Amino acid sequence: MDKFELALQCGMSVLVVACPCALGPATPTTVMVATGKGASQGVIIKGGNELEKAHKVKTVVLDKTGTLTVGKPVVVNAVMQCSSPIAQWRSYVLSLLPQSEQPIAKSVVEHAKRLLKTFGSTEHVMEAKDFEVHTGAGVSGRVGDKMGLVGNKRLMRIIMSSEARGCAGHLLSLHSMNITSILVTGDNWATAAAIAKEVGIDKVYAETDPLGKADRIKEFRYDCEIVTRVMKGMAVAMVGDGINDSPALVAADVGMAIGAGSDVAIEAADIVLMKSNLEDVVTAIDLSRKTMSRIRLNYVWALGYNILVKPVAAGVLFPFTGIRLPPWLAGACMAASSLSVLCSSLLLQSYKKPLHIQSVSNGKFA
Repeated sequence: MDKFELALQCGMSVLVVACPCALGPATPTTVMVATGKGASQGVIIKGGNELEKAHKVKTVVLDKTGTLTVGKPVVVNAVMQCSSPIAQWRSYVLSLLPQSEQPIAKSVVEHAKRLLKTFGSTEHVMEAKDFEVHTGAGVSGRVGDKMGLVGNKRLMRIIMSSEARGCAGHLLSLHSMNITSILVTGDNWATAAAIAKEVGIDKVYAETDPLGKADRIKEFRYDCEIVTRVMKGMAVAMVGDGINDSPALVAADVGMAIGAGSDVAIEAADIVLMKSNLEDVVTAIDLSRKTMSRIRLNYVWALGYNILVKPVAAGVLFPFTGIRLPPWLAGACMAASSLSVLCSSLLLQSYKKPLHIQSVSNGKFA
């Protein structure tokens, strides 16, 4: 062929090779595979943006009730600290608390009913009037001619002589991933400290109301101790299950909702843990990190392919070896590049949970 035809073929080959075909599917295919794999593991990731943010998480904030614990509290002991008879206590409880949706309120009602059945009491349960819910504190209402209050210390202003201690599950596998864990709960300090010690939580913030949780999240994101990590692109995650956790889930960089939690929390979260298993917090973060690594590898492969093949397509080897890259072969090379990126993304299908949690039971934390 003459020089013009050779130059024309080399130019066409360069145009074909320069087409960034492999760069197109490098990210979306990986995200698609990762979200599908996460769903099969019980981790619902709502989009690529949420998946990307999760790999930056270096601080995880956890709610207690329904998140670290099963969310089904049971009264194990009741201590009367005044001269009022137990019958009067049952009367107030059975009049006020059945109207509350708080899980602890339901457990107290069940305890009162058990006492009622055990002692065979026949006292009349009156309907509460002027019922009011005090968010994060308790309930109040008028029972007969008296005002009744049922709630925690902030509502009652009475120091309890004993604190019920919750039972948490396995040690969270976050420290091995260089992630700080923080417990923020509306429960009292004694219970929160006991749970944090058993589970291995780094910091504890107790007796925090729902809006206070959101404020805490904002503080964690810009606190002096962690501002350096935030500036480096590190994110703060919040794990919760109830309606009262929704503001905090929205305030966090990455909100993770327990699948058995409220619909409001699930809607507000970026990631939903369908199995209601806290091990999936580790799975979600680890999957995000693996996904971002795969995306970077895809880009390196696609760009490297272009950098290596483009000079050959331009004919740099032809004067010395007579080797050139015809347009049809250049097209085949680019197709192979796209295929390699696709296969690289599909390798995420072989993703397995981190070794340090594979041996742990998949059951719900106690």
